[in-house]
Amino acid sequence: MKKVLLTAVFAVSFGITQAQSHDNLAVIAVDMKPVDTDHEASVSSQSNAAFYDRIPGVSNLISFAKKHLAIRYRSGGTTPSGFDCSGFTRFCYSHFGINLPHSSAAQGNVGLKVEKESAMPGDLIFFKGHSSSGSSIGHVGMITEVVGNQIKFIHSAWGGGIRFDYLHADYYRNRFMGIRRVGKMLAAK
Repeated sequence: MKKVLLTAVFAVSFGITQAQSHDNLAVIAVDMKPVDTDHEASVSSQSNAAFYDRIPGVSNLISFAKKHLAIRYRSGGTTPSGFDCSGFTRFCYSHFGINLPHSSAAQGNVGLKVEKESAMPGDLIFFKGHSSSGSSIGHVGMITEVVGNQIKFIHSAWGGGIRFDYLHADYYRNRFMGIRRVGKMLAAK
């Protein structure tokens, strides 16, 4: 009987819901529930969902941008035949009635400045140009996903066209200049 009680205590302490004795055999029924190891990601995705609920246009904007993956980079490009970085963000936003200037530096003055910890999908993310020692904006992308402290963005890169990258990659982390919230402008449309 002591073994059955010990088994029952052990079972309950580990989330097992039922333990009973049949003759000298302990029978244990287990209630298997998945453990949420990605609580932070879950909270972040709930936060993103709430953001999309308030401004549904942001979800549409990101979906529209993703349709252009793998389109080639073209200096000065503003159409699906080829985009430069600011031409791509301008093209995507203009599809939803938001007019952005056609230069990454000028786009760096649009909307509201946002701290990296408050980044949301639809925000513009800015970088120095090819030289990490520079002091001016030379590249822009659009944030598509934020999970914890990981920021994923879509952009037109000189070496690869429209693609996804992450801020935590050394190349981008060393050139990071800031984030601007332009997506809220969609709420006014």
